[in-house]
Amino acid sequence: MLSIFPTFAIVCFVYVRIKFVDIILGLVVLMKIIDSKNLSNEKRFKIKNEISKIVSNAGCRPGLATILVGDDYASKIYIKLKIKACNEVGIKSFNYNISSIDIYKFDLIKLIKNLNLDPNIHGILLQLPLPKKIETEYYVSNINPLKDVDCVHPFNIGAMYMLKKWDEIIKKNIIIPCTPLGIINLLHNNNVEISGKIVVIIGRSILVGKPIASLLLANDATVIMAHSKTYNLEKICKRADIIIVSVGRAKFLNKNFIKNKTVVIDVGMNNINDKVCGDVDIDSIKNMNVKVTSVPGGIGPMTITSLLENTLKMFKNQIFFKK
Repeated sequence: MLSIFPTFAIVCFVYVRIKFVDIILGLVVLMKIIDSKNLSNEKRFKIKNEISKIVSNAGCRPGLATILVGDDYASKIYIKLKIKACNEVGIKSFNYNISSIDIYKFDLIKLIKNLNLDPNIHGILLQLPLPKKIETEYYVSNINPLKDVDCVHPFNIGAMYMLKKWDEIIKKNIIIPCTPLGIINLLHNNNVEISGKIVVIIGRSILVGKPIASLLLANDATVIMAHSKTYNLEKICKRADIIIVSVGRAKFLNKNFIKNKTVVIDVGMNNINDKVCGDVDIDSIKNMNVKVTSVPGGIGPMTITSLLENTLKMFKNQIFFKK
């Protein structure tokens, strides 16, 4: 019996030491910011070079029309950044800003139909959300599907939903909504495993929540859709390997929703005292072992880069493959 005691003591000592090391490592492993800058810059560099070659050889360049209706804070920032990005890569930008007051006396449908017929316009972006009491479905369904750069037309949405696998979506060369495309590209680039993982999406918009759910399913994720009416949201989120939040509520998602080793994608953009912040409370999770995108600088640049990619794709479809 006594001969067993030294062995038992050694085992206990090793076990306690391992646990102590685990605790110490747990304390020093802090939140990691998922960087989108390098990937975004790399993609924009390729787009710029391709456009430059097209202009040299064919004498034409892509054109993108952006329509901003109303005074939504995030939309105004995105439109400004999108115009700047277009200029940087060589896409000709056409911009139409309509105030909330003027929308009721401005013929938005006439503008959209004119842009549909304009041979210099290859992509049309109607910035969403539109002001309340304006029927979004009516306006987006009037955009020419061949120029629908953010995949909001029912035809393009249906084409994406019909395909079950990510490889099929890429092979078919269909248009993918800009923000979901940016999210998937960022996850792939950072070697975040999606297949078989539980992904909770908070928000069910036509621009983010619904399409990203479809794309994640195409990447073999197990997807849980959550929204303002979801019960026990904290408990549901605690199950997630990946959380994508897009609710437009500043610092909504805090440490109570997140377990260690979770990947958090923050799509929100909010204004607090003239400072931009996301839907994630970064300060509350900074000592957790998680990966998270920052706001600004995370999904925003990837969304704009995806817009540039889609504009170039639509340009080539209309100019080179129209026959």
